[in-house]
Amino acid sequence: MKLHRIETRQRVPISIEEAWSFYSNPSNLAQLTPKDIGFEITGDLPDEMYAGQILTYNVRPLAGIKMSWATRILEVEPQRFFIDDQLVGPYAIWHHQHHFHQVEGGTEVHDIVHYALPWYALGFLGHSIAVKPKLKEIFSYREQRTIELFGEI
Repeated sequence: MKLHRIETRQRVPISIEEAWSFYSNPSNLAQLTPKDIGFEITGDLPDEMYAGQILTYNVRPLAGIKMSWATRILEVEPQRFFIDDQLVGPYAIWHHQHHFHQVEGGTEVHDIVHYALPWYALGFLGHSIAVKPKLKEIFSYREQRTIELFGEI
């Protein structure tokens, strides 16, 4: 099984408190996800994120096929970072770190995702043809939506 990595950094002209408030609230994830992914939260959301929290969604990541996705918040350090892992979903491994750093004029939002595909024999082809381009599209959309919502430094 090959482990892949995506890393993005984006600077936004808002305080670290505002950035944390927005990005750590799972209900805002739909605003940062392309509509064709069909993202919908299926479980209850508490007022604040906490370690051990389980979040459930439906997504349509490829070809409109509906899938359940469940993530667990592994660790939370308010206004610094949170980490989630996939429990159920389309990946063999999905480990997503969300970091927040105060910078001149605002906050840097830094994402690091490690992921692996199921079915190793199909994984290489599937990754090159479908998964990698789709993830690039999703993170590009997220960057553009963030600029629309908050502007850029």
